Amino acid sequence: IPGGKYFNDNVCDGAFLTKEYTYDASILKEFFMSQLQKYPNAELKFCEHIVSIEHDAVAYYIATDKGEYSTGYVLNATYASVNQIHSMAGFDCFNIKYELCEIILCEPSEELKRIGFTVMDGPFFSIMPFGKTGLHSLTTVSKTELGNCDICAGKPETSWKYMQSMAHKYMKSEYEFRYHSSRFSMKPILKTSEVDDSRPTLIKVMSQKPYFVSVLSGKINTVYDIDEYLELV
Repeated sequence: IPGGKYFNDNVCDGAFLTKEYTYDASILKEFFMSQLQKYPNAELKFCEHIVSIEHDAVAYYIATDKGEYSTGYVLNATYASVNQIHSMAGFDCFNIKYELCEIILCEPSEELKRIGFTVMDGPFFSIMPFGKTGLHSLTTVSKTELGNCDICAGKPETSWKYMQSMAHKYMKSEYEFRYHSSRFSMKPILKTSEVDDSRPTLIKVMSQKPYFVSVLSGKINTVYDIDEYLELV
């Protein structure tokens, strides 16, 4: 499509119109919570911190600050904490590094509400609808860094001014947006993916008697890759 429809002169080599789907994490959470209610033996525990992990030939024994649990099958899907769990269980760690990503939530103008932009092939930015919240998420490749997470009192200051100015350099003025809030997320990245920024799903059976399976994935559509491992339960 003509780049001049959305972008300022001489900032992009080309523009392409695509259809891209987004999802609302809150809606997905409510759906899966309702599905879990069909299983009376499924129990959710929140805000528990694992203290130790031990095992014998029959089960893993997991002690937390609130109780003790035993199981013959552990699925470690703790994302950025995957290696912490490995260390407790005595397994080798995945070869990953950690980046802190700031996701800025913005109030879009009428012209921007139902569209999004991603400038590719470089340390650029993306702004797109954030589920059904009515907000847009603004992210940049260059503003990922080591640091604390969203719930920490010592989280870094927002990069709003930098990210806003980058977006304004490319987007026409009618596609305006205002700062709403910031979310911080710790992103584990396989070091083998540093060259091409790929986000493959890594699933590894750490032990079989009893079973301990770890999964590291940053893409929601790869959730189905775990199916064959769940059949072991």
